[in-house]
Amino acid sequence: MNYKDALKFYPDFPIEGVNFVDVIPFLQDKDLLRGVARDLGVLCSSPNVAAPEARGFLFATPMMALCPNIANIIPIRKKGKLPFAGDDLVKVEIVKEYGSDEVFFRQSDVAAGQLNGDTFEVTFFDDILATGGTAKGLAEAFERQKIVVAGKEYKVKITDFVFLVEITDLPGRELLEPIAPVKALIKVQEH
Repeated sequence: MNYKDALKFYPDFPIEGVNFVDVIPFLQDKDLLRGVARDLGVLCSSPNVAAPEARGFLFATPMMALCPNIANIIPIRKKGKLPFAGDDLVKVEIVKEYGSDEVFFRQSDVAAGQLNGDTFEVTFFDDILATGGTAKGLAEAFERQKIVVAGKEYKVKITDFVFLVEITDLPGRELLEPIAPVKALIKVQEH
């Protein structure tokens, strides 16, 4: 199946000049969702997948269920959504295509993942790659972390960025490629 045919587009949403790419149709057909989740999972080079809410979660969870190469999902949530203890919570300020935001992840969710030597390798996954601001801000925040497990300190490395859809006429890929390879299942143009 051509996955691009399942996408819906909404011009001037949420603000004028933005052509919104709607991926919800993938969630309305279980065969389509199963295929997309498997194909996305194959693109992930790391067993640990960081996924922001809300749509990142919706695809990362079935990816983990269907793909044996994925062992851990690291949720990234908005303010007030992740319970935490002590200094476990990491705040990240990001700049998106149509505004800025604050999101959070927990170091303990990274520590729950699989190690490769002295490093937690992480694939960053999200539904749409547009300007790349969310992915870049989060990747930099992850790579600044020192994760402590059983008294030993480990680093975090973003190994790749995986997206369901890449909007190719926006600068997201160019922003992210200096950090790690960028992979997308579907490529579209905004205009």
